[in-house]
Parts: sequence; C-alpha cells; structure tokens
Amino acid sequence: MTRKIYDSPAAALEGLLFDGMTIMSGGFGLSGNPESLIPQIRDSGVKDLTVISNNAGADGFGLWMLLQTRQVKKMIASYVGENKLFEQQYLAGELELELNPQGTLAERIRAGGAGIPAFYTKTGVGTVVAEGKPVEEFDGQLYVRETWLKADLAIVKAWKADTAGNLVYRHTARNFNPNMATAGKVTVAEVEEIVPAGSFDPDTIHTPGIYVDRIIKSTINEKRIEKLTERKRETA
Repeated sequence: MTRKIYDSPAAALEGLLFDGMTIMSGGFGLSGNPESLIPQIRDSGVKDLTVISNNAGADGFGLWMLLQTRQVKKMIASYVGENKLFEQQYLAGELELELNPQGTLAERIRAGGAGIPAFYTKTGVGTVVAEGKPVEEFDGQLYVRETWLKADLAIVKAWKADTAGNLVYRHTARNFNPNMATAGKVTVAEVEEIVPAGSFDPDTIHTPGIYVDRIIKSTINEKRIEKLTERKRETA
C-alpha cells in the first residue's frame, strides 16, 4: 500500500503547489475548513490561484488568509458572506468572481468527480446566471447547461481517517468536502484523528480511500463560530 500519512502540512503539500493552479477547498461557512493546510499554502507564496469554495472564509480565518496576501486571482464560490476583504477586492476589480447558486456549485463539483462534463438545471434560467450559457427545453421546461468543476488540488478536512485514506466527517463538515475529495487530481485531507485500517464499519465511510492521496493530522482545530446568535435568558 502506498504511504498516505505525512508528518506535517508542509510535507503533505510538497511538490503539489504551482503558480496559476486551481485549488478546491472544503468548508461551509467556517465548518469543515482545512484550517492547517490553508496557512501552509499562504506561506508557500504560490500565486495567481483559482480557488473553488463555498465561500472565502471570514475575517482573519480560512481562505481570507490567501486573499490578504493577494495570492488568489479568481474565486468560484456561492457565498460572499461576512468577508469584507472578499467584497472589497471584488468591487475594486482586484479579484475575479464566478458566483454560483449553491446547489449548482455542489453539483458542478460532483460532476467533476464523476466524470460528467455538463448537466442541465432549472436553477438560474432567465437570470444573469444563464447569460452566455446554452438553454434547452425538456418536457416543456427550460434548463440551463452548467459544466463540471475540477481542480489540480483538493484540500479537505475530516473528523477521522484510517491509514488507507478512508474518511469520516462530522455533522456540517460533511458539506462540500466529500464531493471535492473526488474532483481533485490530488486530494490532501487533514483530520483530527488517524486510526488503523479496518477500524471503520464500511457503511460509515463518507469518502473512500481511493480518492485520498495524502493525509495529515490537523495542527489547527479552532472551529470558530462565524456568527454567534444567542437567545436572551427568560426571567422568572
């Protein structure tokens, strides 16, 4: 079996990064972000990146780090969110943005992993989303054609991995991560715990190890709350 466990984020990314590459980065808000791998990509100095992710992190966290250092040329995303830097760079013309409906983004990534070059969806028909794209009629309804998304590198975060590369995610971290793990030429996973091969019930595995090339034990597990909402305590 090929060795998949690496000692550090730097070791796991060695030889994979180059200027102008496309990177998929898992996460939904701040849940399931590859918190340990993103800083290493920043520190590598790689530039002119196209990054595919649900969003671009939040102030001071996640993919925000790559925006701050101007390493990202283009974002393919579905949500700008609370990220003021993302907003500022886009409005100033410093960052290209391809904004997708969230379900369409997820399906484009899944299609890339499944080897499906294009598919049709009703989402976006008659809006700016459909501009410049083929629109066809099926059963009396119009559908817009969307194309797959693939990447040179997919970075994902899971809860556990076994030494064969099988991954298990927890709760909301099981968002874009499983689809992205299938759509990268190389997939690097950071996980909170590594267990021996054979530890998982096969029915509990979310990403089969065949899709995972390299694994590290995560060095950062902040799990920040992006927007804290509290209910006031009721008085007697």
